[in-house]
Amino acid sequence: MRFTEHELTVAVTAAAKVVAGAKGRRRARGGEAWESMSKIERYHLLEAVGSQVLPVLLALPDVEVPAGTRPTFTDAQIATAVEETLGESGVGRIRQKVAVAARLTLVRTALAQLPVRQDPDALVVPDTLPD
Repeated sequence: MRFTEHELTVAVTAAAKVVAGAKGRRRARGGEAWESMSKIERYHLLEAVGSQVLPVLLALPDVEVPAGTRPTFTDAQIATAVEETLGESGVGRIRQKVAVAARLTLVRTALAQLPVRQDPDALVVPDTLPD
């Protein structure tokens, strides 16, 4: 699937906010926890979540996405992409299942937050642009 840079950024940030909300003892809402983090903490969280989510998003099959809709994938397509990108880690069966389930949850969260696909032909450029 070919995602735009903006779509990937929105997807990873949404998944990171969910993770931020799940961390800590008081379980603040994702947005509140995200806002309370320093920039470097956000960066580290985005890097960690991105390393889990981005390979899966890029491994998803190509689907035609009409303008005004979001890309949709079946659970089987997502699971296949997760398993392909996870590889063999040499851990036990239970740990492998937990890793797959965690990555599936992150990817589903990221896909659910993708922005609606815009029509590139509907882009209006003004006749006069500043020099």
